[in-house]
Amino acid sequence: MTEEAIEKENAAIAKAYKELLKVSYQTLSREDKKLIRHAFEVAVDAHKDQRRKSGEAYIFHPIAVAKIVAQEIGLDATSIAAALLHDVVEDNPNFTIVDIERLFGDTVARIVDGLTKISSLKKDMDVSLQAENFRKMLLTLNEDVRVIIIKIADRLHNMQTMDSMRSDKQVKIASETLYIYAPLAHRIGLYNIKTELEDLGLKYTQPQVYNDILSKIEDSKEEQSTYIKDFSNVIKNSLNKEGLKYEIKGRPKSIFSIRRKMVKQGVSFDEVYDKFAVRIIYKSDLKNEKFLAWKIYSIVTDHFTPNPIRLRDWISSPKSTGYEALHITVVGPKSRWVEVQIRSERMNEIAEKGYAAHYKYKNENEKEDSLDLWINRLQETLENNEADAVDFVEQFKLNLYSKEIFVFSPKGDLKSLPKGATPLDFAFSIHTEVGMKTRGAKVNGKLVPLSYELTSGDRVEILTSENAKPNSNWLDYSTTARARSKIKSALNADRKEIGEDGKEILRRKLKQLKITLNEKSVNEMVNYFKLKTSLDLFYRVGLGTIDNGMLKSYASSRSNALVSYFKNKITRKPDTPKDVDKDEVTAKYDMLVFGKEEEKLDYTHAKCCNPIPGDKVFGFLTINDGIKVHKKNCPNAVSLQSNYAYRIMQAKWIDSSQQEYTSQIILSGLDDLGLVNDVTKVISSNMHVNMKSLNFSSDDGIFKGKITVVVKNKAMLKKLMENLKKINGIDKVTRA
Repeated sequence: MTEEAIEKENAAIAKAYKELLKVSYQTLSREDKKLIRHAFEVAVDAHKDQRRKSGEAYIFHPIAVAKIVAQEIGLDATSIAAALLHDVVEDNPNFTIVDIERLFGDTVARIVDGLTKISSLKKDMDVSLQAENFRKMLLTLNEDVRVIIIKIADRLHNMQTMDSMRSDKQVKIASETLYIYAPLAHRIGLYNIKTELEDLGLKYTQPQVYNDILSKIEDSKEEQSTYIKDFSNVIKNSLNKEGLKYEIKGRPKSIFSIRRKMVKQGVSFDEVYDKFAVRIIYKSDLKNEKFLAWKIYSIVTDHFTPNPIRLRDWISSPKSTGYEALHITVVGPKSRWVEVQIRSERMNEIAEKGYAAHYKYKNENEKEDSLDLWINRLQETLENNEADAVDFVEQFKLNLYSKEIFVFSPKGDLKSLPKGATPLDFAFSIHTEVGMKTRGAKVNGKLVPLSYELTSGDRVEILTSENAKPNSNWLDYSTTARARSKIKSALNADRKEIGEDGKEILRRKLKQLKITLNEKSVNEMVNYFKLKTSLDLFYRVGLGTIDNGMLKSYASSRSNALVSYFKNKITRKPDTPKDVDKDEVTAKYDMLVFGKEEEKLDYTHAKCCNPIPGDKVFGFLTINDGIKVHKKNCPNAVSLQSNYAYRIMQAKWIDSSQQEYTSQIILSGLDDLGLVNDVTKVISSNMHVNMKSLNFSSDDGIFKGKITVVVKNKAMLKKLMENLKKINGIDKVTRA
């Protein structure tokens, strides 16, 4: 570079820095400016030999990120300094976190350390590792939420400057942004940034669609401003009469949200009716905010007919992101639907700046609010390391974007839950112990199943019992990450307990077969029964799915050492299974079941998507070929589900050893006082047996009974029937 070019670049860097100080949302003190200046000098020194892909000096990137943090998100000087330093430790080996701590103190160092950890995660990897990375990134929320916010700002600037990258890199980064960063920005209340991330994500993943919608929006801009002028003219006089200080703005909907509506509703651009919203922002003190919002609502609806089912009051019950506003949809000029958003200046600031404004307005004495609660609850979920990373990230995403419903506790407390939540989710949102002991639920005074979908306004009462405990069906009934992670932990603990018993049973049974239970024999059995972990083996013995006959077969195959020696040589199977020491029960997906009753039916695999065990699938009833099984993300899935919904069957892969079966037992004998009590006692004392129905009839001293029970396997049923036969007065016990 020539001296002139270097001089020019240095002037541009100095200008960018001055602008950063000028645009800060928060007022910076002299001390703040000193801290930012120091961070700027260190960043310039650390990145002096670096250039970006576009050729410009690297320092422009940290300055741009700091500018987003200062202006758009509105964080403090500490965050601005951390944003300037966010790549220093990663990119320059001469700087360590210890240096940053010495120069800038503990807080800045902790934030930079969090950002360095996220950046150092490897980028190209398989899905589960990528998901694990996201989990690690989200774990930094535990340390300081500012880490995630600066990371979102960093991602936004990278997305804004991706033009000089290879197209495959662009698609990868954009997909990742849509997958996790946009939902995160939404959840922390950074709506403007979320919108820009989504639009940029669409620009690189579907450029043609993006450009098409963009050009159509550009074409209709003039028409929009005229429409907003017409709308404003109608209500201006009435608003002025009331002496209100306000401004009316038009807000076009984002390209991404228009695209989502087009896909969801199956309509063209011109048929999307609410392509923009009208926003009325009014001045008010805190005391009169709500009163004035409803006053403006009243004025708007005096002039325009409202749609009663499209009223959203987020002032009385703010969203858990901290968002407050009154939304109504009215029939505006030219008989067109238009959304009107009514917000005070404070509400508008919270909507624009999210987290930062939220805490600016939060009083010291105010009780913990929904955003704090969300971050605390998230920390709990994150700390549960037992969840599979892919599953965890999927669940986490669900909870980021989900629409909310508001339900009441019996005492009248309002609870916010994601749409689609069930009484189980409600129980776990109150307290883990309440969730674990849930026996049933009442909604609006009526008993409902645990799978019942709650709606806004429901009053929910949870019935608990000391004897109740989670079962695997609960995972089908719960939607929140908190409930699911707690249920999974409880089920794992339960399985480990059965595994402990199974280990002792196995030790005794092998002793009879003159085999010692040691590491070698455990490895052999895990291989022999085609399992993955030693706990799989003990668990299945504890349940009775691996019975005496199967153990005898193993023993005889073992005694024929010569044959097995050659067999092993030919197949070259490793002696030690890869995951044998893992402390978990793995699912061995070996059976496909259909419908709510989980029936076994004949089926064939669809050739278009070739599902394999463990895939998420559904059954499709064909005219000539019976049931065809398709993956849920099969290219033909959408058309089949929309055109032939009545021929779709629920289907899922299960592990047959963990499958529960319904069986009927017929009893007969001499009628005796307290007999029914004895029968139920035997059934309830038999572990892992659940009673579904009981029917007894007595005729001249002889009784007949029919009991429906749910058992894990044949061995359990056999044991139960033997115990029932021992009851005094019972003559015959048979299976129906």
